[in-house]
Amino acid sequence: MKGFEQRLERLVEGSFGKAFRSGLEPVEIGRRLTRTIDAERSVGVDGKPIAPNNIGIYLSPTDFERFEPFATALARELAEIVREHAREEHYHFLGSVTVTLVIDDELRPGECDITAAINEGQRVGSIVLSDGQRVLLGEKPLTLGRMAGNDIVVADSHASRQHAEVRPAGNGFLLVDLNSTNGTELNGAPIGESMLADGDEISIGDVVMNFEAS
Repeated sequence: MKGFEQRLERLVEGSFGKAFRSGLEPVEIGRRLTRTIDAERSVGVDGKPIAPNNIGIYLSPTDFERFEPFATALARELAEIVREHAREEHYHFLGSVTVTLVIDDELRPGECDITAAINEGQRVGSIVLSDGQRVLLGEKPLTLGRMAGNDIVVADSHASRQHAEVRPAGNGFLLVDLNSTNGTELNGAPIGESMLADGDEISIGDVVMNFEAS
């Protein structure tokens, strides 16, 4: 939650700041959201806990109007809260995480309802770059390397022209080193190939990126 609060402070700088002087606070929505995720989690056939990934945040018309100027950014930050909480609790997702803000005429200002459901979708995942940008993974291999034609261009002298790939495999993704000169590291250890798990750290030279299974 601390990271969410810090990002929220940056989000509401300037003209948006006045929206939070009274009424429902986004931080409180974040707290309720994590409690809902815990309450609605399930257990998969493999015994691993599965977290809801389709989230609806129901707000009174008054609160929705207050949040509307930055609703997209707020929904994105709330989705990040879900991912962070799932990572901390070792929950897994069966589909991409979506958060939607919805008007509920029956709610009064300050009230908030949250629905959370598990929606199974295609294999999902993304590579998070050092600047926070997410590169979505799909059904085709994603290439990493120094050459401009790669899906992720690694600007590091230790990176080979075609250094590594992230390939769809089973229900997840496989990181494969393409016989690079200086190797690829996963969580600080050199690998030839390895299945990726949520939160894994991929290093090519001094460039570090993370895998997110959502």
